[in-house]
Amino acid sequence: MDNKKPFRIKSIAEIHRLMNLPKPQHPLIGIIDLKWLKNDPNINSVISDFYVVSLKRGCDKLFYGQQKYDFDEGLMAFISPGQILRGEEAGVPHNLDGWMLFIHPDFLWNTSLAKKIKQYEYFGYSTNEALFLSDKEETIINGILDNIRQEYNANLDKFSQDVIIAQLEVLFTYAQRFYERQFITRKITNSKILERLEAEISSYFDNEDVLAKGLPTVQYVADKLHITTKYLSSLLKQLTGQTTQQLIHEKLIDKAKERLSTTELSVGEIAYELGFEHSQSFSKLFKLKTNLSPLAFRRSFN
Repeated sequence: MDNKKPFRIKSIAEIHRLMNLPKPQHPLIGIIDLKWLKNDPNINSVISDFYVVSLKRGCDKLFYGQQKYDFDEGLMAFISPGQILRGEEAGVPHNLDGWMLFIHPDFLWNTSLAKKIKQYEYFGYSTNEALFLSDKEETIINGILDNIRQEYNANLDKFSQDVIIAQLEVLFTYAQRFYERQFITRKITNSKILERLEAEISSYFDNEDVLAKGLPTVQYVADKLHITTKYLSSLLKQLTGQTTQQLIHEKLIDKAKERLSTTELSVGEIAYELGFEHSQSFSKLFKLKTNLSPLAFRRSFN
């Protein structure tokens, strides 16, 4: 296992220096062709202080976090400041094609996108949750990037930032649309994730030491499924209209109903079995979700 410390890149100018490229046209935004990437045996993982948007083809040696991913078609990835991107054996794939767009947070300062960019959950996804593009979608994305590149290479004036910000908003909106399309078209894969999610939650509540662990967290569930919390949240919104937390509560209430209707355990004992330290908290959640107290629900079966 590689224990090399990730190389931190603090500026877009630094990227250009590392790649022996001319200085960037703008200190806070940059665009590079992936064909320019070179192998560096001393650097196999990086952390940047800016947003990175990439469209890649033909990469079979790229990791994001701990996940390796292979692809031949157009695939988009979105990386927020502070996340790790690493290669395999310090090697850049010889057939890598596409582009990378770097956006320093300061470029967004005092613009409509400064806060809005945090609403795009895909900046928290990992590579195995990346966006697969159809040929038509890739053409649209590349067209927007060409508009940004044209403005980037033009003489800077007072309108330059506004024009680029507008194009970035269009780019991110299309990415949001294409991700929602992907959630719909990859039904089999997504349904399997939902099945595994339900099985993990059920298994959790059936475990005898659930009280010691407490109620399952969203992070716990996402880790069990090997996906990010943000991707899981977006997926569930599309499949069920619920948040991850709501689904956890739904499964908890199902377990509670089962125990209330098939056992003679007290409400306190059931609360204890389901991971609640205080039965009052359990009763409050149960009534919130069912409009009945646990005792009222039990009486409805007698």
